[in-house]
Amino acid sequence: MLRELRLFLTAVQFFTRIPVPAWVGHFAQQLDQAARYFPLVGICVGALSAAALYMSAQLLPLSLAVGLSIAASILVTGAFHEDGLSDFADGMGGGYTKEKTLAIMKDSHVGTFGVIALILVLLLKYYALLALCGAHLLPFVAAVLIAAHSVSRLMAASVMLTQHYIRDDDSARAKPAAQQISPASFAIALLTGIAALGFLFVAGAHIVAILTAAGAAFLMRMYLAWRLKKRLGGYTGDCLGAVQQLSELAFYMGFLAVI
Repeated sequence: MLRELRLFLTAVQFFTRIPVPAWVGHFAQQLDQAARYFPLVGICVGALSAAALYMSAQLLPLSLAVGLSIAASILVTGAFHEDGLSDFADGMGGGYTKEKTLAIMKDSHVGTFGVIALILVLLLKYYALLALCGAHLLPFVAAVLIAAHSVSRLMAASVMLTQHYIRDDDSARAKPAAQQISPASFAIALLTGIAALGFLFVAGAHIVAILTAAGAAFLMRMYLAWRLKKRLGGYTGDCLGAVQQLSELAFYMGFLAVI
């Protein structure tokens, strides 16, 4: 149990700004094994985002509460996944070869494609959540947030299962976590994602809506995985961030399509 707690806290340490005890440590192998808890970290991030939504909605207009909810998820993760989305969009939009695409992704400067991608995704998430708040009570939307954050991270973990990390340098921040996940670890991640969908079912969501939302996230994951395989022959840490962000958005939109 102590070992599993250490692995979970390692994932929390890497993917969020939440402080963890010093005894957790920071080792590449430990971080690699912590991949099984990516969806559980998503549950935590989703819960914090949901709490921000609920509390701010008691004092402020719903439109502002939704914005603060998104801001809370960005702050707690340090914009980790948004940064990956931006770099991914710049690389895939501006590069026409594998080498050029990887070089652009590694560049710390944000280009036109990255700015446009960030604006579009954040706006679409904002309006999707606002639409959900208009159609459902806040506790229900909180369950949607928790499920979306967990399932989207499960989609990123699934890319780690089926493709290979392709950067050959040691400077990439995400390299220690971006190795191929073992089937056993992925099974734990999968069960966590399913449990997150269970929150949605308990909250009163129809099974068709749950399956449609999860299916939309999976279709987005499949499309992105195909693009990565075709262009790069694998993935980088930035690619995982893009998979998470776009799968989260797809989850919201899939849910909205059937309510």
